[in-house]
Amino acid sequence: MPHKEIPQMLGQVLSGTKYGVKQTRGKFGLGAKMALIWSKMTTGAPFQIRSARQDQNYVSVYVLDIDIHRNEPSVHHESKAPNTQSWRGSKLSLTIEGNWSTYRSKILKYLRQIAVITPYARFTFAYKPEDERAGGSLDVEFKRRTTIMPSPPRETRHHPRSVDLELVRRLLHSSSKGTILQFLQSSFVCVDRTLACRLIEEMRSGIVEDTPPSDLDPKQIVRLHQLLHQVRFPDPKSDHLSPAGEYNLRLGVVKELHPEMVATHCADPKISEGHVSVVEAAVSIGGRDVKPGLNIFRFANRIPLLFEAGSDVITKTATKRINWSAYKINQSTDKVGVFVSIVSTKIPFKGAGKEYISDDDPEIVAAVRSAIQSCCLQLRTKLARAAAAREQKQRKRGLEKYVPNVCASLFSVLKAISDRKIGEGGEKRREQEMEGKETIEGEGEENMEKGHNSGDGKDQIMDKISKRRRKEEVVQGVREGKTTQKLLEQKLKEHIERIDMDMAMEYHMQQGLLGVAKAPLFLRAASHTSNIPEFPTSLLTSKGARDVLANDEEGEMTEEGDKSEMIGATTVERENALNSLFDVFNRCSKTKAEIALGSGSLRMPTKHRYLPGIATEGAEIQ
Repeated sequence: MPHKEIPQMLGQVLSGTKYGVKQTRGKFGLGAKMALIWSKMTTGAPFQIRSARQDQNYVSVYVLDIDIHRNEPSVHHESKAPNTQSWRGSKLSLTIEGNWSTYRSKILKYLRQIAVITPYARFTFAYKPEDERAGGSLDVEFKRRTTIMPSPPRETRHHPRSVDLELVRRLLHSSSKGTILQFLQSSFVCVDRTLACRLIEEMRSGIVEDTPPSDLDPKQIVRLHQLLHQVRFPDPKSDHLSPAGEYNLRLGVVKELHPEMVATHCADPKISEGHVSVVEAAVSIGGRDVKPGLNIFRFANRIPLLFEAGSDVITKTATKRINWSAYKINQSTDKVGVFVSIVSTKIPFKGAGKEYISDDDPEIVAAVRSAIQSCCLQLRTKLARAAAAREQKQRKRGLEKYVPNVCASLFSVLKAISDRKIGEGGEKRREQEMEGKETIEGEGEENMEKGHNSGDGKDQIMDKISKRRRKEEVVQGVREGKTTQKLLEQKLKEHIERIDMDMAMEYHMQQGLLGVAKAPLFLRAASHTSNIPEFPTSLLTSKGARDVLANDEEGEMTEEGDKSEMIGATTVERENALNSLFDVFNRCSKTKAEIALGSGSLRMPTKHRYLPGIATEGAEIQ
């Protein structure tokens, strides 16, 4: 604050004069003056002000109070202290009287909400009782989370639809313009020369473009006010407002509540009675010190609203106009935080205390509802994923719970089979089983030799042989002590883990959430010389690949292909990768392909057939 203006700025109520509109953080335009008046009325002690502007080499120091009867500042002390640390800002120290035990929760709630909406600010709060030995002291610090601040609001001219009769009269009498035409163009936004001329024509009653604004009589002023509200003007812009921003709102919610998940949204600007409004919203699930149910946090021009919440448009919209169950949110049991901030040059407060926002404006109601619903849509996707993951864990946990009992029963059956004594006819039965096994294997070999190994016959025979072998191996393992109940439990748990992973992968692929990014694959002619992106694999062509290409009659391998070799791949990976690639080329294009995965090229000769549905010149395959 300028040094000479500090007494008038803080020691005189209603000392300002506004001829424009601007988003302000207060409700009444009093702010610090209200605190100073409260200090004067409760304790009578003067207050101290220290203030310094940017690049100012001194700090302004004042000790003053307010003469309430005369509405004048009473200065007790004035000085200029050296500003050796290049400090800037303002600091007000005052003494007030209040009921701490009754309003402790309200003060802390207010400070916490301030910390939510201003994560770029750091501030502390300390309370020390007179008798510190009795306890009850409090020291709270709200830390800064970011240095990114919203741009400050700018003052703008009035919109024609937002002015009342008294304001029009005051603007006319205080205008420095010489003509009514210049007055209309300079005092209002969205009024150009064409619109101003039309307004003057509609006024009639002897008003022309050169008429001085101060010459209008009361009837002409009333007519002008009527025209300003009847004519359709363009909507004003919202660049003069200063919302907190989705980034800061999200940081503030995360910093103070630590929720499990949070979603934010900033609605498009809305016009109400010539004033622009911007609605921002955030919805959180879970968090610290959050009660079950809807926890609604209301902000007007980035100032928390604590009282009369039941009549507020934000509370009514959140409790009555949102179907929370449609977004997989239980508004009774879930810890839901609803944060809505409305910024405007004129907040539609209702009531003398300005503690709640009117529910009568359809534009504000629609904007608040749309912002909350947009946040809920974001959360519904996250909640669906979390529910699927939770069900998957519960299913796996349920299966693993029965593993010991199942393995115990299974092992007892296997143990009984392995311990079965060979009594009368036992040896004969064993011989029959062995003969049956040899017969099955013999028939399978005979059928395969005769060429009858195609179709279901061969598969059934091989399946019988495989099952018989596995059965004998398991029983033999139990008899020899290699297969134990502990081993069965381990194998069954591994099987459950593998099935669980397969199901999770299938779910993520269906949802399009596979963690591995798809790499672009380009197919170009061999003569094409442009740069091709490098592939994220270390596979290179091998001798086996050259053997496959050698069968093609259209050409020979290039030097690049001859010099390449397999790097960083197992035999199975090499066979699977290369066989799959060359099988595609051999079956689809019937042409020779040169592959160098890792060196950055996958090329085909100039003479080739087009792959079905794919243009081979620069085609991208996902």
